[in-house]
Amino acid sequence: MARSGRDGFLRRRRRPHAVHGDDRISALSDDLLLDILGRLDTRTVLGAGMLSKRWAGLARELPALDFIVGDILPPRYHRLVLHHRDSEASHSKYKFGRPRVEKAMPHIRRYERRAMRALTSSVESLLDDGVGRRISLRRLTLEFFSTHNTGCINRLISRAIDAWEVQDLVAVARPVYSQRRKFHAFPSQGICEAPHASPSRLRSLNLRGCALPSLHGHAALTVLVLQDTPMSTPESAYAGILTSCPQLQVLHLISCYSAGIGQIVVDAPGSDLRELVVDDCAGFMWIRLRALPRLERLASLGTRVVFESDAASFPCLRQCNLALCMGVTEQAARRRSAPRTKLELGAFVGRIPDVTDLIVRFTGPDRWIVPSVSSPSLLPNLRRLLVADVPRCWDVSWPRLLLETAPSLETLHVHIAPPPCKGEEQPSSRDEISWQPAMPGHRRLKEFVMVGFEGTERQVYLLRFVMAVCSTALRHVAVFKKGHVRNKGQWDWELVTQQQHSPWTDEEKDDTLKQIMNGVPSSSAASPVIVFG
Repeated sequence: MARSGRDGFLRRRRRPHAVHGDDRISALSDDLLLDILGRLDTRTVLGAGMLSKRWAGLARELPALDFIVGDILPPRYHRLVLHHRDSEASHSKYKFGRPRVEKAMPHIRRYERRAMRALTSSVESLLDDGVGRRISLRRLTLEFFSTHNTGCINRLISRAIDAWEVQDLVAVARPVYSQRRKFHAFPSQGICEAPHASPSRLRSLNLRGCALPSLHGHAALTVLVLQDTPMSTPESAYAGILTSCPQLQVLHLISCYSAGIGQIVVDAPGSDLRELVVDDCAGFMWIRLRALPRLERLASLGTRVVFESDAASFPCLRQCNLALCMGVTEQAARRRSAPRTKLELGAFVGRIPDVTDLIVRFTGPDRWIVPSVSSPSLLPNLRRLLVADVPRCWDVSWPRLLLETAPSLETLHVHIAPPPCKGEEQPSSRDEISWQPAMPGHRRLKEFVMVGFEGTERQVYLLRFVMAVCSTALRHVAVFKKGHVRNKGQWDWELVTQQQHSPWTDEEKDDTLKQIMNGVPSSSAASPVIVFG
């Protein structure tokens, strides 16, 4: 920091730290100073820029700026919010009861207003300082309260795209506490002032709590994440995403809603989309896929995604994660006397024959799967399979269906859901699968793991079946009483076991082993390592 840029007060305060009349910080190179500034929050960096012209210039050279309203809120704000939530849940009238918390609401709102004013001041300072100046910005992150006073947020986003050529943009509109949610709205022309004037360099866009803006003019966009969109969003806005962004490779829709009947049709034979995630989009009744020739990964989590074309329209699809809750509750089913839903396996996997990694996590009271009358080899290239959250009262042997349709399967993991909590409704178990004669020997399966084993007849049946028909390659069998599935991203997983909480006695191990091997010919049985945990 140059000596000429400091007033007398700063010189008096910093003189004891000087060595031979030089400021040690000023002696550092610009690269080191940029590294220091990069470890601070953006508001502090902008404040430091007022110390001297050199610091101000360095702030404009940072590759990333983060304006986070949550970093401005004091700890007392979070304590007040926590107490208010506890009081609403318990209706307590003691120390942190309703009267006291209601008095705290003005303080909560005041903290939110102060934080937003401080954030707005920093944003406007950057906008004023950046007029006519070259700023090289790669990433911009904004987190703000979705109030009516967010015009400067739109100006900053527009300036970053039009003038500063930002490549990665994240905008998170948080609702103010204990008020009806208000979604952040962008101007009618979109997120920048002149979307067609010059090619946008924006590569990644992440919007949360925002109305879906027009994306015309952002042809270079490759990653788009939309979360918590309003119910007023027209279905045409979602359907037009791939048209507006022809180079889009990754699309995530999380808790999104629409104004229509909720049926989104995706028919984009020229699209470059490689990854599609639809997570908890209860506002969509269906997402119908007709053509995505470069799609490699699909995650349908809590939203029904169906294939309306044959496998030729999805030739690159290799990884799938299918999670759905099927049917109504037992009580509702008894009221309407409706038959249980029975869907063929081919209805789910008949259009994805080239998939190599599959996660199936279907829950709900309905029996959702029965043997398919179509070709027995529905999944000829499947290598890794996880069947998770299988209700303990169901015919847990139904993963045999998937095993029979996947002749190349090498890894099969089955997770049985723990017993329901007290008072929770138990799904029906009155139906059982009627099995055909056993399939011929399976020659590829190497590893079979079951978590949540309780020794029921159908669980033992599945183990015995695997041991009998997979004798050629099977080398590892593991049976655990306790454990759960830990997701590793959207398309990978690991089984986390809890051996120390449920040790097996020697008697239990011997009895289970006898049940498993009962009826398995010794001549055909392999010698896998069997682990009890």
